[in-house]
Amino acid sequence: MDLIRFFETPDRGSTFETHALTFPTSFTDAYGNVYGLSKPFEIASAIFAELPDALDQHWHGAPNRQLVVVLTGRLEVETTDGGRRHWGPGDIFMADDTSGKGHKTRVLEGPAKLLFLRVASDFKIAEVVS
Repeated sequence: MDLIRFFETPDRGSTFETHALTFPTSFTDAYGNVYGLSKPFEIASAIFAELPDALDQHWHGAPNRQLVVVLTGRLEVETTDGGRRHWGPGDIFMADDTSGKGHKTRVLEGPAKLLFLRVASDFKIAEVVS
């Protein structure tokens, strides 16, 4: 499973990078089912949002460093280098461009219901995905 992160570049623009989300810890539940777990990490806060159909936000930065889980709807994020990614139900990405020009967000099919998992300023994605 990939975790896409977009972040501020040295020229104060934005770009995407891909991280492979791994499940290095094996866990056996009380029923004998075995499944993998990611490394644990702290969440500073969480908030649900509902973005209306056809929302079209011009350049803006993320208000917080946050993991975004798409619950319903489809959306597109565009970075300043021209990259565009689409996400739908069950997808997760990291909005990490809290300064600079930021990114554009468009709701392609809405409303889009999202879960924002705000992480600490010292959160290191590499500690979760590697």
